[in-house]
Amino acid sequence: MYDFFAPGGVLARSSLPYEFRRGQLEMAQAVERALSGHHHLIVEAGTGTGKTLAYLLPALRTGQRVIISTGTKNLQEQLFFKDVPFLESLLGPLRVCYMKGRANYLCRHKLYALRDQPILSGLEEIDQFHKIAEWERTTETGDRVEIVGLPESSPLWHKLDARTEACLGQSCPDWERCFITEMRRKALESDIVIVNHHLFFADLGIKLQARTAPDAGILPEAAVVIFDEAHELEDVASNYFGVSLSNIRFEELARDLETMLRMKITIATSVLSAGQTVRERARMFFGALPQDFEGRAVFAQREEFLESFGDIYLGLMNALHRLESELEQVRGVDEAPGLRKRVADIREHLKFLMEAESKNTVFWLERRASGPLRGGVRNTYLQATPIDVSGLMQELLFESFSSVVLTSATLTVAGGFGHIRKRLGMVDAKELVVPSHFRYPEQALLYLPQEMPDPREPGFAAEAAKQMLRLLEITRGRAFCLFTSYAQMRDLYERLLMELEFPLLLQGTAPKKALLEEFRATPNAVLFGTSSFWQGVDVQGESLSCVIVDRLPFAVPSDPVVAARMRAIEEDGRSAFFEYQVPQAVITLKQGFGRLIRSLEDRGVLMLLDPRLQRQRYGRVFLESLPPYRVTKDIAEVEAFFAAERTGRPRQ
Repeated sequence: MYDFFAPGGVLARSSLPYEFRRGQLEMAQAVERALSGHHHLIVEAGTGTGKTLAYLLPALRTGQRVIISTGTKNLQEQLFFKDVPFLESLLGPLRVCYMKGRANYLCRHKLYALRDQPILSGLEEIDQFHKIAEWERTTETGDRVEIVGLPESSPLWHKLDARTEACLGQSCPDWERCFITEMRRKALESDIVIVNHHLFFADLGIKLQARTAPDAGILPEAAVVIFDEAHELEDVASNYFGVSLSNIRFEELARDLETMLRMKITIATSVLSAGQTVRERARMFFGALPQDFEGRAVFAQREEFLESFGDIYLGLMNALHRLESELEQVRGVDEAPGLRKRVADIREHLKFLMEAESKNTVFWLERRASGPLRGGVRNTYLQATPIDVSGLMQELLFESFSSVVLTSATLTVAGGFGHIRKRLGMVDAKELVVPSHFRYPEQALLYLPQEMPDPREPGFAAEAAKQMLRLLEITRGRAFCLFTSYAQMRDLYERLLMELEFPLLLQGTAPKKALLEEFRATPNAVLFGTSSFWQGVDVQGESLSCVIVDRLPFAVPSDPVVAARMRAIEEDGRSAFFEYQVPQAVITLKQGFGRLIRSLEDRGVLMLLDPRLQRQRYGRVFLESLPPYRVTKDIAEVEAFFAAERTGRPRQ
């Protein structure tokens, strides 16, 4: 590690602009010790440490297969298309592969079936089909990202992707040429497999449900897993260790049955009749669920629901049983076993969601207001989520791999790892905090305006707009304004739209990627965003010189999962606010502020409009957890900070 990272070493002699980073070397040595000593490690490595190389090199040297899991596809692509080729230029060819979820890949069998029996709706789908068919003849990966001009929301791609529920497995006539088969073959031949958290935990969830099936899942066996952006693990794991069922799943099942019937004229119409009954009963069931809410709500009244609508629930279960039996009788149709398994899975999930008793599970509903009406029912999701995933994580992750490494720029709270370790069940692990390579006291100024009202008071929005206007005029725009709610974001956007002379961009008016490209290309732009812009966004240079946060990002206490977790902590005699809400908000705030300083040349101002940071005793936890920014309550210091930028005078 020293020969690679130290002054005069391999990295110093490479094509990269080199500056020795002691923290990078320390992290690389710690990762190597963890992998060779078969123990777990948790590392907070500040932005600018160069942590990707600090874990990639030890991973390559371990002699074992290593899975590297990232929180975002952007980082996944950076590792595979930038960092790995750079290491190959220094070390020679490496055996590394890159895997995404199955929905990203084309299913050749579906494509050929649709070509032979075209069932397309409209000129747009026909045009997309020809584009995909032409691309299929030359692609080596089958990854949809290669298709230029295919909309993200393409309904045709949903009919052609390689999702598990429609997969024929080894009985598929195109098995040997399957992109998923080829991807898995490459993974088995690779020393490092690069995935994202969603794929890793989806795979872990499949293996959990099929413990007796050695080939279950898609990822190969590995001795080591390294999680980058590990602050996201609890939320992702909760999703994949839980159960979710929506009316959309029933509609898609009925659609696929109809497609199979039209393509295979030998199938008895009784299958279609059974499928139509399932669709009708599902619409009745989802229509009977509580409708007097928007967003998310606890589904605590399952017993009362069954007392009132038990006949509708049993009718749906019976319809699923009948469809399963009808599909059992189908012979000579490749798709029938996969459809039968889908029906069985749906039936099992529905039974769990309506009848299971689990102290560690919260049952809840979600309605998406913007979703289309299906059969007169708005898109509704019935969910079951573990309240505490630490036990499952300890068993399935930390006891199943000889070494697990967690790293992120935001894992500590007030300098310690206690919160993240407790939430994830990481009992036995070495710890390391690597300070950032950046000069935060010189590069960043944290401005805390005085006399702000509490965010819960009526006058907060008006005063926030006044403070934002003044700061954005000083910075000449070039800002991210980050909010904890859509309503607050839209309110402040409307208040400032006619007051500011700079271009204002609003989340929701265009896809996230397009908004970021427009922000980078537009001088003095100001972008208004919520949760999706708090992390995983990288804008370097003068384009982003200011980050404004409206309030401390506490999780909404009425959210069903948050409420259940807080209640469990309180019932155990502990403080949910200080043990759960404050640490979670600290990590989120660190992520949001982390958008500002992304390189040694970046500089700018951060503003937090929430006065609770200064007035409440828990504010000290936030301040002790943030990087060592220079802090001021004086707007004159902000003006001087940017005056120095314009004149080029040295900064104090």
